[in-house]
Amino acid sequence: MSLAVSAKLPSGKPLSAKLGRDDIIMRGFILVIALYLIITLAFPLYAMLSKAFSTFQFNLAQIEIQVSDESGNFDGPILSAATLNQELGAIPAGEMATSSDGRLALTPLFPDFSFRSTVHYKVRGTSDDAVFLIGSERKTGTDWEEVDSNTFRKVVLRPVKDVGISNFLTYFSTPSLFRSIQNSLFISIVSTVITVSLAFAFAYCLSRSCMKYKGAFRLIAMAPILVPSLLPGIALVYLFGNQGMLKSMMMGESIYGPYGIVLGSVFFTFPHAMIIITTALAISDARLYEAAISLRASAWKTFWTVTIPGARYGLISAAFVVFNLVITDFGLPKVIGGQYNMLAVDIYKQVIGQQNFEMGAVVSVVLLMPAFLAFFVDRQVQKKQVALLSSRSVVYEPKPDKRFDWSCFTYCSLVALFIIAILGVCQYAAVIKFWPYDLSLSLKNYNFDLTDGGGWEAYSNSIKLGLLTAFFGTIVVFTGAYMVDKTRGFAAGRGLFQFLAMLPMAIPGMVLGLAYIFFFNNPDNPLNAIYGTMTILVIVTVTHFYTVSHLTAVTALKQMDGEFESVAASLKQPFYKLFARVTVPVCLPAILDIAIYLFVNAMTTVSAVVFLYSSDTTLASVAVLNMDDAGDVAPAAAMGMMIFYTNAFARIVHLLLSKGILKRTQAWRTR
Repeated sequence: MSLAVSAKLPSGKPLSAKLGRDDIIMRGFILVIALYLIITLAFPLYAMLSKAFSTFQFNLAQIEIQVSDESGNFDGPILSAATLNQELGAIPAGEMATSSDGRLALTPLFPDFSFRSTVHYKVRGTSDDAVFLIGSERKTGTDWEEVDSNTFRKVVLRPVKDVGISNFLTYFSTPSLFRSIQNSLFISIVSTVITVSLAFAFAYCLSRSCMKYKGAFRLIAMAPILVPSLLPGIALVYLFGNQGMLKSMMMGESIYGPYGIVLGSVFFTFPHAMIIITTALAISDARLYEAAISLRASAWKTFWTVTIPGARYGLISAAFVVFNLVITDFGLPKVIGGQYNMLAVDIYKQVIGQQNFEMGAVVSVVLLMPAFLAFFVDRQVQKKQVALLSSRSVVYEPKPDKRFDWSCFTYCSLVALFIIAILGVCQYAAVIKFWPYDLSLSLKNYNFDLTDGGGWEAYSNSIKLGLLTAFFGTIVVFTGAYMVDKTRGFAAGRGLFQFLAMLPMAIPGMVLGLAYIFFFNNPDNPLNAIYGTMTILVIVTVTHFYTVSHLTAVTALKQMDGEFESVAASLKQPFYKLFARVTVPVCLPAILDIAIYLFVNAMTTVSAVVFLYSSDTTLASVAVLNMDDAGDVAPAAAMGMMIFYTNAFARIVHLLLSKGILKRTQAWRTR
């Protein structure tokens, strides 16, 4: 006899995990840091986009004028400025479009106007929001303002704000501005091809040969990261400029333009490409090469069928990184670009040179497009990457080949010589009295207080910025990465955070800096108080370099087994104890790497801070730009070398501290 039991369960509410105190706190941290990124990234970008679509034009219908007779009696009709202009055609329709700071005089509406006349004028707005100026005094509303003829010359109409695409139409219809897009794309593509090719060959020599001094070559190749991008431009001027040491090698061509920009771009982007490609080549499986040998494949065929396919994702990623760095760089084309227009320099010219913030925002949007596209394609390519290193893989170990090893040594020596030459020329330029007439050595160029760059205070401000960025940036970045990686559930919040954390990599520094002007310089913004202070410089630097730091932290955290959280929960230990006693010590190498990365970039960045510094917060990297603009090229080289030596010293201190700290905290890694 069998008993039938119904398998149907009674209906009820769906089960859901109960949130504990740790879950609530961790989600709160995610929201707080996400709010930080929204305020420091999303809101400024929205303000910049709004500015790009903001148009200004004069509305003559807002002004009414009445003219007196010679005796000063106002018996005549009240005239609309728009009606007058329609009858006379004094002000063409093309002159009605203007910038936010535009001014339109009303005297052209009166052909017989004379400032010596005894005639008086009355002016008023037709609505409460109508604005006009009498001299420097702002007037609004519908009340009459009476002025004499001489003062009437100073009556000007202020523009009305509107929304539209006329700024973009103006940009694309201006040949000199539109040519900047072509120039930027051309320079970026050429520089990318050259840099990736050279970096691949260099990385191939390091990973596939048994040549000597690999460590020294790797160290020299990393040196360009420690200098601002303006420095190679100064070195190239001394080498190939109008009075350069090797000017004859240019064969009549000028270094001021595409040649100089490409050479300098190759210099400062080389280490970025080399790091990525070296990592890609390091995970090669030796079994594939053994199979190629057993099949009697030639070295050339093995290279194209094994090496290149295995490193293709690294090559693609390196290409997009270099492209992004070149097209968004401001310092190098500013120093050596001459009349060769580039997008990043156009932003600087529009904002600093012409005070045309709307057009600066338009150029920023245009610059954002190729940079964002390169970033998006790179991320899509990385998603398709598959694991090339399995548990059965065998590490590739190169075998000695005297001829090949010497060829690699020669090539790496040439690349190292190019890097050392650029740095050496900058140092030489910093210690000579007056190039090229007095080549005697002197330290007078290091007396920065006698130049227009901001003096030694700019250098100390940069060190302060670097330390503050490294300290607070590391805390914010690592805490945010920990929360988003270890929080259970909360998919929507974590997804939003990941998107915000990845976004800064696609935002050029010039664009971010300009966006900060529009957002933080608004008097209605409660955060307006930090504008022009060291605080905003720290915030923009942390935000600008957030993505790489975040990825470094997430990579380190993903190496930790999730069982740590389970054990802590079973022991009823709060997450912050696990974070402080386990996570931080285990991830300390990554934390130190994030700190030195932020410090070095804070010392060398120009584009992100060039719009935001004040007289009290001038930075060394900006001082190099200002001194070069003022013609003090040798002091600019001296300041650039001070940045290099400071970063090199910081790297050494970081290495020594890491060695000592990690010896005590990472003993578990050794047996």
